[in-house]
This record gives sequence, structure tokens and C-alpha cells, in this order.
Amino acid sequence: MNSDSAPGLDALLQNARRRAGLTQVQLAGLATVSVRAIRDLEQGRVRSPRKDTLRLLADALRMSDARRVELELAVDAHAAGRVLQSLYSAELAAPPPPLHPLIGRRAELDALVERLETGRDRLLTLVGLPGAGKSRLAQEAALVLHARNRMPVVWVPMDGAADAVARGPQAPLADWVRTLVRDGDRFEELTAVIGAKPTLIVLDGADDAVPVASVLSLLSACEQLRVVVTSRRASRPPAGRLLPLAPLPAPAPGPAGPVRPGDSLTTGRPAVELMLSYVSHMRPDLLLTDAVVASVAGICHHMDGIPQALEAAASWLLLYSPHQLLETARTAPLTLVDGVVPAAEGAGGGLGAMLGAALGELEPEAAGLLTVLAGLPEPWTVDAAARAAGRPLADTARDVHGLLLRGLVRQHAPEPDGPVGFTVLNLVRALTAARLPSPALTAAAR
Repeated sequence: MNSDSAPGLDALLQNARRRAGLTQVQLAGLATVSVRAIRDLEQGRVRSPRKDTLRLLADALRMSDARRVELELAVDAHAAGRVLQSLYSAELAAPPPPLHPLIGRRAELDALVERLETGRDRLLTLVGLPGAGKSRLAQEAALVLHARNRMPVVWVPMDGAADAVARGPQAPLADWVRTLVRDGDRFEELTAVIGAKPTLIVLDGADDAVPVASVLSLLSACEQLRVVVTSRRASRPPAGRLLPLAPLPAPAPGPAGPVRPGDSLTTGRPAVELMLSYVSHMRPDLLLTDAVVASVAGICHHMDGIPQALEAAASWLLLYSPHQLLETARTAPLTLVDGVVPAAEGAGGGLGAMLGAALGELEPEAAGLLTVLAGLPEPWTVDAAARAAGRPLADTARDVHGLLLRGLVRQHAPEPDGPVGFTVLNLVRALTAARLPSPALTAAAR
């Protein structure tokens, strides 16, 4: 277990006592434990207290089962399996609470919940572009299952973002499961904990290869277990059924059109609805006139409907008007993707860095094809892409499929009975152009 990121016994006990509004003397009286023993525990002088002492203190502090697990695991990490097996419950295993409502993903949410609830698919991988909302969709599905069926949910941050999820009673459980998954062994301990209880495990941000064989063994041993993996790329072999998550549908460029009294500003336009929610937070004084909504729709188009990109772009409204922001999104969209205050270097970088990393992970053939596709009139077909790249159709189709799974290109709404067309995301096109050498540099190199 990753004890480095979890609070120690001293901090846990001191925080619990302060939450209860008790002094050390008052706690000693309630727990029939000496004041000196409590003082030594809170100052870290005693790290292996007797179990009876912990039980008396937990009873006096009226700790929940989840808090008792956290307290005991702070003393003995090797007791994880035994402790969790005796106290495993929906209260202990709960998804992290959302910071904002889910917008524009109703169809995807219903499909995901239905698959998990019925157990039709027990291993699912949500794959797509960074910032597209994979984690948020998985979180909402977990919340539905937890609330509707009291299904325990073990939310496991796999990408080093554990600090981004509030540390709490569920943290020791998540740390333990993450260690088991990464090591790919000792799954019998987790099997003993879960047993026959319907359970959902979310491996969030599993961009590195998940030991699929080990997870399949775990699923075989726990017949009621479901596993959801979120990743920006599909593993080989795939971790169960792949569910590509594209950005929200982006409005076509051009004016939004007049809005008649009683009409919704956002009907059928989830990206605009989400962007307007960010606008209302940034600029509650801003009147949503037709002109403002038209500018917001244009921003959504140029930022590709990527939820994280829209949130970052909205932060610039503290400095610019919607019309100014639209002009920037049209001419230099990459300057907006990280917001007014970029992410810290040690936190995995901002969205721009993550998008750049997604391009950098492409195989040379796929990267070369993407450069060609970025220059084609849109929408283009797979046949047109093969002709433009001078490559066999089968190879081109395979690479376009891979680009679709990564979210770098998106399907264009086809006409009835017409061929399926595709477009390269605006931000991806801008990144590709930024990576190409300038004509002057190319001539000098020659």
C-alpha cells in the first residue's frame, strides 16, 4: 500500500478528536485511556498501539466503519485484507463526489450504466482524448450504481493523480487495490474481500498497460465484479470492450441564428450548454444576448467541444469579451487550452501538454497520415485519405480507426445514404501545424 500518500496514525487521531470537539483530557475520560497515551499517539511517539486502545478511542470518537479502517490501516498496512473483509460495505467503498453536474452525456451515461448494471459487459475501457470527460462519465455511472443499487465502488487513480481525489476513508482501500493491480498478483486477497458482493472497480487514468490477464483472472474469481478502465489510448490486447468517448458535438462555424421567445439557447447543443455554464460562473454579470450565444457557439467549435478546453477558454473571460475570445479561438486556439493559470509542471502539465503527448505517442505512419489529413478539405473519407497519403486502403483504414479511438479525429455527421466523413480536431490541426518545420528552416536544412 502506498503509505506515503496516506496520513499517519498521529494525524488521523488528532483530526478525529478535533472534529469531535474534544480535548485530550475529555477524550481520555470517555475512552478510559490515559492522557499520556493519547498525547504520545498524537505526537507520533507510539506507532503500534494495542488494538484494544484503538477500539476504545474509536468508540469514544464514534467513528464510522470507514474511519476505523483508516485508523487501523495506519497502524498495520499488512492487515488490509483482513480489515477490509470484515468492514467492506457501500459506505467504505464510494465514488468521489462530483464537483459539477454532468452535461451532454446522457446517451453515453445510460449505455454505460445499463452495461454495468446488467453485467452484460464486466470489463469496459473508456478511451479518448485528454480532457474529453472520460473520468467524469465513469464517475457519474459509478454514482448512479452506488445510489441505485448500493453497489460498492472502489475508485482507483492510476495516473499518480491520487492527490486530486480527496483523501479520506476510501483512500487506503484505493491505495491497496492500486498496488495489487500494478503488481499483477495477490489478487486472492482482493477476491476474499469482494466475495460475491456486486462491486465496481474504476481504474482511472490507466494509460500505462493494465495487466489484462490478471484482471481477467480477478473477474473470473469474482463473478459479481465489474471493472471500468479510463485511458487515453487503447491497450493491446484491449482491456475488455472499448467505448470510445468523443468530445461533445461542436456547433458548425457561423452565426448561431436568431433565438425566438421560448426557444432554448442550448437545445441539441451540449457543448454550448456546458460552455454557458462556465460563462455564468466566470461572468455572472454577462447578459446572454444572441450575439454572446453566437460567440460562445463559435468558441465551442474552435475548441472542438472538449470539456476541459471549454473550461480553460472560459477562464479568459476575466480578461476578454466573448467576441475577443472568439477571435483568439479562431486564430490561436492553443493559447487558450491551459486557462489563465496553467497547471503546475509537477501535476502532469495542462491540457496543451497532454494533447501534445497524445500526438507524440503516435507511430510514425499514423503521425504522417495525421499530417496529411490535417491539410485535406473536410469532411474527408477513408478512400480520399488513402489517395492523398498514397497508401493502401487497408493500412489507411487501420490508422484512421486508431486516430478515432484516440479522439484525434471525429466522425462528421453523414448525409442519409451518403459516405461517412471525418474531420481532424481544430486543436489537433493547430498542434500538427506547430510541429511542422517552417519552409525557411526546411530550405536551410537542405
